[in-house]
Amino acid sequence: MNEGRARRPGRVTITDVAARAGVSRGAVSLAFNNRPGVSEATRERIMAAVAELGWVPNQAAIKLSGSATGAGDTVGLVIARPARQLGLEPFYMEFISGVESVLEEQGCSLLLHLVRDTDQEIAVHRQWWQSRRIAGSILVDIRQNDPRITELATVGLPAVAVGHPSLTGDFTSVWTDDEAAVHEAVRYLAALGHRRIARVGGHPTLGHTMIRTAALNAIVAELGLEPARSVTTDYSGEQGARATRSLLASRERPTAIVYDNDIMAVAGLSVAAEMGLSVPKDVSLIAWDDSQLCRLTHPNLSAMSHDVFGFGAEVTRRLFDVVHRRNPPSAPAATPVLLPRGSSAPPQDTTG
Repeated sequence: MNEGRARRPGRVTITDVAARAGVSRGAVSLAFNNRPGVSEATRERIMAAVAELGWVPNQAAIKLSGSATGAGDTVGLVIARPARQLGLEPFYMEFISGVESVLEEQGCSLLLHLVRDTDQEIAVHRQWWQSRRIAGSILVDIRQNDPRITELATVGLPAVAVGHPSLTGDFTSVWTDDEAAVHEAVRYLAALGHRRIARVGGHPTLGHTMIRTAALNAIVAELGLEPARSVTTDYSGEQGARATRSLLASRERPTAIVYDNDIMAVAGLSVAAEMGLSVPKDVSLIAWDDSQLCRLTHPNLSAMSHDVFGFGAEVTRRLFDVVHRRNPPSAPAATPVLLPRGSSAPPQDTTG
């Protein structure tokens, strides 16, 4: 028996289990499937090795080549968002469309799963990889000190992380320059005459939320504006509306609000009308992501626009480079660009 043998990184195979239990691969198969042919003591020893190593049998029989990805291979994507919310969020629909465009070229498919939290996501990725259901994964919504980074690196999962390299450990990453985008939005609003700028952001533990918050605070200080107020949400229209209502009802009402996605900006536009305020006369609004939603409102929403479809495609291309062991470098995607529209203008008190 090799009870002192350290678990090796990467996929756990039936050979690993057999070595740990000191039996043949055939005996592992018999014990795991509860078939006759092994003693009860041997079965218990084998099942203990299965539990210790976290082995899952190869259900999909996916065969990977070290130099090429064959038709039928699968890429995994796990998102910790409620299904109803995800279906309403243009960003992920565009991102997934970009992913699928590359998978179609490669004759591959996407395995998408929604979970409650990060712990469940780690378990899903690990099970997919160890059972050979996927060639690799795309990791999204990276957090500071994200446990996925260390846990999934340990099992040898090939992956690309969507996030700044400061958050993604040894994984190849693709990211947008959120700091530069925030600076552009605030400089534009300051040039219009706004001095009291607020932001409705995403979940406070997300890496890009923290980067945008820090960037906002730094640029308003640099420009000598009033300290910015940031309100964090779950990206939903409901929480975006609630945050907007709170900001517009405050004594120091902002003259401009920047939103971390388009759904919340659309909700904010409705709240302004509900409170008898005119956009952009009383308050200017700027959305992030610039989906078709921004062009269907009245007035049209100014937005930080970037190619989300192309972003998803680039992430997927780099994942195939990782799977092929080409050691691709981490690289930024194109920086979001401000597209001013009808929802932003000089504040009322500076229009002469």
